[in-house]
Amino acid sequence: MASPSKKRNRSDNVDDNRADCPYTVTIDPEDKSSKKGKKRRRADFEDEEIIKLQNSPFAPTGKFRPDDVTLDCHYKVEPQDKWLNMTRYNSFVLNQAKYFSEGFIYVTNEASITTRDAATGADSGVLRKRSDSEWVARILEIRASDEHHVYARIYWMYWPDEIPVGTKDPDNQYVSGRQPYHGQHELVASNHMDIINVVSVAGEAKVRQWIEENDDEIQDGLYWRQALRFPNPQLSSIHRVCKCKEPNNPDKVAVACSNTDCGVWLHKECLIHDALLKTYEELGRDKPYHTPALAIRTNGDAENVKEEKTDKQTGRPLSPPDNSVDIQQTIDAKVGDVSTGGAESRKESEAPSAKQSTPAVDGSITAAAVTNKKKRPGKRKGADAKPRPYEGLFEAELNVVENRIEIKDLREDVKGGEKEWTVPLRCLVCDALTV
Repeated sequence: MASPSKKRNRSDNVDDNRADCPYTVTIDPEDKSSKKGKKRRRADFEDEEIIKLQNSPFAPTGKFRPDDVTLDCHYKVEPQDKWLNMTRYNSFVLNQAKYFSEGFIYVTNEASITTRDAATGADSGVLRKRSDSEWVARILEIRASDEHHVYARIYWMYWPDEIPVGTKDPDNQYVSGRQPYHGQHELVASNHMDIINVVSVAGEAKVRQWIEENDDEIQDGLYWRQALRFPNPQLSSIHRVCKCKEPNNPDKVAVACSNTDCGVWLHKECLIHDALLKTYEELGRDKPYHTPALAIRTNGDAENVKEEKTDKQTGRPLSPPDNSVDIQQTIDAKVGDVSTGGAESRKESEAPSAKQSTPAVDGSITAAAVTNKKKRPGKRKGADAKPRPYEGLFEAELNVVENRIEIKDLREDVKGGEKEWTVPLRCLVCDALTV
């Protein structure tokens, strides 16, 4: 059956500051490449004429299971007559800021309203960290009946903390919440479709796609590399690196093997673990360390070290053009009498839900700001730690300037020998010296 999308729950004491949206979206998650499945699922809709195809604006480099599954979906909006009779716009203006179809936006929720209302004096209007107080979405379509009734059909972006319970990862394991490889400013793209009142828009969001193979492109700001597919939540596969075959956390240091035939990125933690494990295997608990007579010291190349945060925007037309609909350039949305702005609420499907999509566009419209509220799932515990027999005996740190590992002997009962020394970096995959 098709998956109905519904507004995300808000608290019972909803007040006039919360923006109202009378529209809902029903999603047909069947991939368009499956003709048999598409016909079966399209038959679930009451009126096939109003079914629209939403081509996903997101093209993750990873795959879903099976490989031919995509983020594309068919959908319909209800009440359909009112929705289709509204004028479609390319943009809208809210509080003197202009927002365009296909752009990214921050959407307020109740957490951001509470924080804003509590702010006073010089801190007035200052919000908390945006992942705590606001959501991010991508505009698919803008419609309005007048400047006081402006709506946007969107795809929600997820903060990693919001990955729902019951989600399957690329290894077909159940996960939820933030994973060890997720960076601080990382988002997860999704096909969770919704319709919001644009007065809930808090500002423009700058979001880029991180193509991990483009190692030289490092950029600050919000980014995404992985996608979340609904209604049966599934994460797309992700690029894996190092000997451990785990994804990279872009907020942590990684070192590239200088062997052009290898070039693998190596986790700092894995390099240190390997060096300490070899040290323990050589010295154990009671053998002192002496520098070898023919010790080789190799100068490092700091350029092989990266703190990854790479983004590259890719995409394609969001929806097939509707030549029968006139599209206006822009519309100004009015805020109304609410002094503090409103709060939008997300719609969730029963599955978990996919957010909604819509057609028709007019010029630009002005709207007032609103807030949304959504539940955050619990976090998944990290993987079991590797055996570390060296703990309490040796410690090490990576020298990113010289590409060496500095080791310190913590064994107080071992007499003689050296207490601090360095060892050159070797690739954990090809064993080449990393210079």
